[in-house]
Amino acid sequence: MSEISGGRILLVTGKLAEPLVRKYGKGCDVFVTPVSVAAFLTPEIIVHYLKKAGIRSEDYDLILIPGLVRGSAQLIEDELGIPAFKGPRNAMDLPQTLKALNEGFRLSKELPADELFSFDALKRVEDIRNKTRNRRYIEKALKKPWNIMIGNLPAGRDFPARILGEVVDAPRLGVERTVEKALYYLHEGADIIDVGMVAGETNLDFIEALPEIRERLIENGFEVPISFDSLNTAEIEKALSYADLFLSIDEGNLERLVTQKPVVLIPTNQERGFFPVKPAERVEFLEGLKEKALDLGYNTVIPDLILEHIPHLARSVTAFHLYRERNPRDILLAGVGNVVELYDADSVGMNALLAGIAKELSISLLLTTETSAKARGSVRELRRAIDMNLFEMPKDLGFDLLILKEKRRLDWRFEPAGEIIEAQEKPVKLEPVYFRIWVEEGKLWVNAHRGTELILTIVGEEPNAIIDTVLEHFPVSPRHAFYLGRELERAYTALRLGRSYVQEGELFPEFYLDKKW
Repeated sequence: MSEISGGRILLVTGKLAEPLVRKYGKGCDVFVTPVSVAAFLTPEIIVHYLKKAGIRSEDYDLILIPGLVRGSAQLIEDELGIPAFKGPRNAMDLPQTLKALNEGFRLSKELPADELFSFDALKRVEDIRNKTRNRRYIEKALKKPWNIMIGNLPAGRDFPARILGEVVDAPRLGVERTVEKALYYLHEGADIIDVGMVAGETNLDFIEALPEIRERLIENGFEVPISFDSLNTAEIEKALSYADLFLSIDEGNLERLVTQKPVVLIPTNQERGFFPVKPAERVEFLEGLKEKALDLGYNTVIPDLILEHIPHLARSVTAFHLYRERNPRDILLAGVGNVVELYDADSVGMNALLAGIAKELSISLLLTTETSAKARGSVRELRRAIDMNLFEMPKDLGFDLLILKEKRRLDWRFEPAGEIIEAQEKPVKLEPVYFRIWVEEGKLWVNAHRGTELILTIVGEEPNAIIDTVLEHFPVSPRHAFYLGRELERAYTALRLGRSYVQEGELFPEFYLDKKW
């Protein structure tokens, strides 16, 4: 990479994108190659046309080529003596790229500028996180009352919010599947593994497996705290020697579970079915419970006002807000998964909003789970939202949580030809070979059949690789190849979004397909 600021800039493009490049690349010269689509350009073709046009090293200080061009811009620089870099993939991002150049941003000869912006933003996130991992930083932060250690993990207001990934009903899963689920959470971005017990049961034997679970996680490179989540006093008592954090301590079991390890206090008495509904009453009850816990000898207590699902979300957020105003130094936990799991709406925006509320109220620990299909990906979504919240405004960072929707509409249309005809579908002649497509284990799978006979199975991660392999082995018609390409792309989209895929079924619900919307 090289750095350049200001000077005369030449934008290279194809014929079709010329109007957009001129519109968004104001202040720059535009060189239009005779190639229609800019993505079809190569560094060699660009060099050929620039030389043919007589472009010399003294004419420009910088050449920007389309981000979709394959290959390195280094060849252009070597041949013409002008620094050359890749611009954005879309012309609409040219203003941001040019602004970044004037501010000294380092472009790449291999990566598109918009992709580089994302890398740069994520690097800044990692820089912030690395700072909070520094030993001296941790030692200094732990002298403040609003920071604590949970096992080997520092947490509190001077650290990024920590995610607890709950393995629900762990005894029913068994050790093997509990470890599998925990590793999945950790790879997705969880900081603490929460072992959830089965409500209404007593599973003391499983608790003895907690050291094995911890050791298995360490073997896989994750030395993280283990939290224990149960309402059963006997289970909690046995787990006191094994876990680093204990959830769901309330008025009913407080006196029997005194420990020096951190505990999460909730404003209830499960034994007599008591839960204060009004925010002020809930806050006062939890404050009293906290004082009693400290008097009994508890060392670290973490209040949880209990984040309720709709239609009681507002009152529970009010309780958190009121508690925070009255207790600015306390470390708080919120169970955001309870809201997401009990609302039939996409989890992405919900997790982003809940993480934003947590940032505003300085809630340092966020508990979530992925029990249902609709909540799948919640740990990753929370992690991304927390990273966005490390900045003052979670907007225009270079990375985001936009998945189904987009930050802005792309101005991508062209003038039609003089003659316009309506498309008409024609009868399709069936071929002797047909294909069945499905997704599994993060890959695309295709079975090739001839009649009732299964001939071949093709597996891969990219639609292009699959279709190229199909065409290599089977003489399919262009229409059939188009059908396969369309279905493979839909299957690939389903994989990336974590959705189910059924061949020829709709990928998205009718809500998005209803023209009234």
